[in-house]
Amino acid sequence: MKIRIPQDVLWILRKLNNAGYEAYVVGGCVRDSLLGREPNDWDITTSAEPLQVKALFRRTIDTGLQHGTVTVLNHGTGYEVTTYRLDGDYSDHRRPESVTFSRNLADDLMRRDFTINAMAYHPERGLVDLYGGEADLEKKLIRAVGEPEERFREDALRILRAVRFAAQLGFVIEPGTRDAIRGHVEELSYVSIERIETELTKLICSPHPEMMEELYQLGITAKILPEFDRMMETPQNTIYHRTDVGHHTIAVMQQVSSRKVMRYAALLHDVAKPDCKTTDEQGADHFYGHPAAGAEVARDVMKRLRIENRTIDDACVLVYWHDFGLKGDLNEVSFRRGVSRMGIEHFPDYLELRYADMLGQSDYQKEKKEADYQRIVGMYRQLLEEKPPLTVKDLAVNGKDLMDAGVPAGPEMGEMLKKLLDYVLENPSRNTKEILTEYVKNA
Repeated sequence: MKIRIPQDVLWILRKLNNAGYEAYVVGGCVRDSLLGREPNDWDITTSAEPLQVKALFRRTIDTGLQHGTVTVLNHGTGYEVTTYRLDGDYSDHRRPESVTFSRNLADDLMRRDFTINAMAYHPERGLVDLYGGEADLEKKLIRAVGEPEERFREDALRILRAVRFAAQLGFVIEPGTRDAIRGHVEELSYVSIERIETELTKLICSPHPEMMEELYQLGITAKILPEFDRMMETPQNTIYHRTDVGHHTIAVMQQVSSRKVMRYAALLHDVAKPDCKTTDEQGADHFYGHPAAGAEVARDVMKRLRIENRTIDDACVLVYWHDFGLKGDLNEVSFRRGVSRMGIEHFPDYLELRYADMLGQSDYQKEKKEADYQRIVGMYRQLLEEKPPLTVKDLAVNGKDLMDAGVPAGPEMGEMLKKLLDYVLENPSRNTKEILTEYVKNA
């Protein structure tokens, strides 16, 4: 198979070749090209040492000279060019203590993680595949290069990368590689939380979030997300569900879009159910208060993973409100108040999570739940058309108006604004300066 390499990358390869050095595209770009996917990055491996690379190209960045990597800039895009190398011992299960540059491509491919990432390609010499990566692509297998025990002992992050690649590509992990993962899970403690979050997020946002179960089965979530283990081990003896909390959670993740905020909201929407579970005299399970409790646990989990604050805040809103309107007893006033508290900007995401949650439940009262959901959608559409006041900023009066009416600045003004908002949420036609001023005077 011939791989179509961008002109800017070909220019770098040729310049290195013309100077007497070997150079190949390598790793993920080769893998993705063979799969018929558009590579995100094009990495180059070469026999030239870093200073030799820098001497050939006018614009470079010293990305990691000690590890052999120079970024070559071409038309505003950076391409990593890395010298063939042999890695020394990995005493910290993450990075080699030393790196030895090599003139042999085979040395460089031998140190890579999985066979599908250990292929190199040259437009004239073709594919270099020493470990059966192309065959594993056809078999849809994630297989460690060489001895799997050694690969995971070297770098514990590869444990997560194996499952993440399986999730992104829809592959399975080769049995020997899977067994080796199970034996090295404890070494995840050597991996920074930032790297764990990166891999976990890529898995969660992949086409196969159900691979969360593989993380559980391999003992990985016990180390990085123990809350998920508790969900997997919490049955739901109730007519409203057909699975335990964990499998319901996976089903919901499969139904929402792959946006980060939606996948984390789905992952954590029932995270407090293990703590909130009670069983009545008939043996039925209940989970009273789990949305509010879940929002607190979800915030703690995402902070621990060092997720950005905006995603944390938005996901926690969805966790808190995901059962809004569940009983189908909303009227226009309670609906406006709920949307006001939730924030109308979150409502489309709430609807997405609400529907996914419904699909992940049992078929009990399926028609009623669908009707209740459609009623909420209709109320939301009406809200968008009518545009009633939903926030303090939407009120027909402001702080100056309240001061003129005798309300002092500070906490009292804040409380009065809240009362006024609730007053107009009950009846939006009250949102006039005259009516609200009169309300303040009589309060």
